[in-house]
Amino acid sequence: MTASPTLRPGHQVTLHYRLECAGQEVADTFTAGPETFTLGQGEMEARLELLLLGLAAGDHRRFELGPGEAFGDHDAALVHTLPRSDFPADMALEAGGGVEFTLPNGQVLTGGVLEIGPDTVKVDFNHPLAGMPVNFEVQILSLE
Repeated sequence: MTASPTLRPGHQVTLHYRLECAGQEVADTFTAGPETFTLGQGEMEARLELLLLGLAAGDHRRFELGPGEAFGDHDAALVHTLPRSDFPADMALEAGGGVEFTLPNGQVLTGGVLEIGPDTVKVDFNHPLAGMPVNFEVQILSLE
């Protein structure tokens, strides 16, 4: 009898997962349908991918991750007060909403609007769950 293969970088995996933070569900593919991606290609947060290493088809695990373990610590250096003129005049800005900036190299930065002043906008470019404890549940359906 041969052992079941276990997940390692480069494997294509189909799974269900659920993320919860502060008692609130953030994502749930158990109800929305499974996701398929290649492990190690940056399609899932790297810290969460590390938890998948060594799991096999049929495995169902729950992980409790402390503040900062899933999406990193909140970094005050990623909170910026920007001139309102950096935003298109027709862009609807709302505290609690999101904004995207495309850098010259094509990378897209996403941030959360914290405050809007008459001449400035305060934006947090941290992951929304940075610095927070997260519960991560995963069920491996298949791997190739």
